[in-house]
This record gives sequence, structure tokens and C-alpha cells, in this order.
Amino acid sequence: MSTDGQPDQPDVHTVSIVVPVYRGELHLRALVAEIAELVTPQKTPDGNPYRVVEAILVHDCGPDRSAPIIRELAADHPWVRPVWLSRNFGQHPATIAGMASSSGEWIVTMDEDGQHDPADIGGLLDSALRHQASLVYAAPTNAAPHSWFRNATSKAAKWLLNLLSTGADASQFHSFRLVLGDIGRSVAAYVGQGVYLDVALSWVARNPVTSPVRLRDEGERQSGYNTRTLLSHFWRMVLTTGTRALRLVSLIGVAFALFGILLAVGLVVDRLNGGDVPKGWTSQIVVTLVSAGLMLFSLGVVAEYIGVAVNMAMGRPLYLVTGDPESGPLGRRHDGS
Repeated sequence: MSTDGQPDQPDVHTVSIVVPVYRGELHLRALVAEIAELVTPQKTPDGNPYRVVEAILVHDCGPDRSAPIIRELAADHPWVRPVWLSRNFGQHPATIAGMASSSGEWIVTMDEDGQHDPADIGGLLDSALRHQASLVYAAPTNAAPHSWFRNATSKAAKWLLNLLSTGADASQFHSFRLVLGDIGRSVAAYVGQGVYLDVALSWVARNPVTSPVRLRDEGERQSGYNTRTLLSHFWRMVLTTGTRALRLVSLIGVAFALFGILLAVGLVVDRLNGGDVPKGWTSQIVVTLVSAGLMLFSLGVVAEYIGVAVNMAMGRPLYLVTGDPESGPLGRRHDGS
């Protein structure tokens, strides 16, 4: 049964939209007006029927007057559902709170600043059904409306994250995403404090794919991320992707120890051939390199054990039980058969 009292059509995919709101005063009304066009049954470009059943606006206690606007929109539209946080927690915790409060077959997360076009939801859904994927990220065909420095550092950070991560493809990560409702709500239930949302989704989501979209200009809104918060954001991604970064400590230690041994052999050969090696320097540098290597290797082993404990503390699940794929949305072909 839909929020307006009318029964949903058979095989119509229901979508919950989650919008974390921090500085949405200038954009919320326009965004909700665009979403309003999708609350009646729609067709995706591939012909799959869907409808938006709720727009969850999560108030993250920003510095503007978003709160009264959210109340006004909720009073005017029965499908607008406010979620009120006790204080400012940040974009990812606010998104997770909205996902936990959702009820749709699919969950779409998007920003409130107007960059993301709700009309692109149909394309995201087509990509999920076409590829039998439970997670779809928007893949912008144009550069994000930020400075060239921020766009460049974002690409560099994702490259480094891919190097350090164990499985997650950070190049796909985007705040405009579609995820199967069961998975989104389960992730919201188990994800721990400080865990990066996309990393948590990568632990359980099957076959993530991307769908092309075009980003719109964010207008007069200024980003809520400064250099400090962006660095903190990146470091949280590194710490929650796995223990590969910890293993680098062990590898560096082994490299130092091997270099010390090879240097010792080379200096001995040089001395036997009449080379002029300062007395005492050989033993000192070799002992230093080998000792540093052994210490780094030992720290790496200890760090591995700490990493296991950290993974357990973050709430990373051993497994996740979902519905039968043959009876759920991923069990149907994208043409509805």
C-alpha cells in the first residue's frame, strides 16, 4: 500500500530517497519539487516500472534554516519523512540514519545541493537490473563543480586508496548511489563508529556497477568540506578499507633487513679486494639496517593482530543473509520477465 492509500502496481519497483541535509535552505524546495514528479509510477529508459515512495530528509543540524523548511515540506507532502539527528554527525552518519529509516525495495542516496538529478534514478535502476547488481554508483560524465585542485586531489586519494584497500574499488565511490534496500538497511544496522559507508557497502554488496550521469552546478551553496575535514575523510577511508596498509610496515621492514644483509656482503667483498672502508662504519650501518628491519617487521606483525581486532570492533560482518534472489528484484530480468 502506498503512502497516498493507493495499492502499488504489480512489479513496480519502490524507491526510497535518502537526503542528508546540512545546508539545504536554498535547494530543498526545488529538490523535493523534482522528486514529486516521481511519486507516481514511472518508466525507466529500459521500460522498468518504478515509483518513489518516500523522500527521507535527514536533518544534520547545519547552520542554516533547513529545519523549518523540512517541516514545511513534510506537512505539504505525505511522502516526505523527516529524520532529526541530535547534533551534527556528518554526511555519512546522516546517510546511514536515513537508510535505517527507509522502507523501499531500493534506496537512493543523493546530496541536497542540486548536483544530482532525480531523473537519473531510472538509469541507476536499469543498471542494477541489467547487471543483476545490488549496488550502483553514479559515474559523472563531466567534472564535479569544484576547484581543479580538489578534483585532482580527489582522484589521487582514490588511486592511493585502491592501492591500500583489499577489494573495494574506490574509483567508483560516489554519494549519488542506488543500493538494494535489504542490503542498505542491514549495513546501517551493523556499521560501526567511524566506518566509511562505501567501504561498509563493499563488504556485502554484490557486483557493484556504475551508471553515467551528468552533474549539475551546485549554485551558490558552498561545500561543507574544508581541507581538514577532507583529509580526515580520506584517512577514515584508509583505516576502514582493511589491513593492507599495515602489511606495508612488514614489507618495509623486510626490505630494510635485506638491504642491510646485501650491503654487508658487498662491503666484505670490497674489503677483501683492497677497498678502503672506514673502520667501524660497516658493522654500525649493517646492524642499524638489520635492526630497523627486524623492528619494523615485528611492528607489522603486531599491527596485523591489532587490525583483526579493529575489524571486529568496526562490526564487519562474517556474512549477510538476504532474500531469495529468485523471488526478489534481482531474480527478475530487466525486461520484467
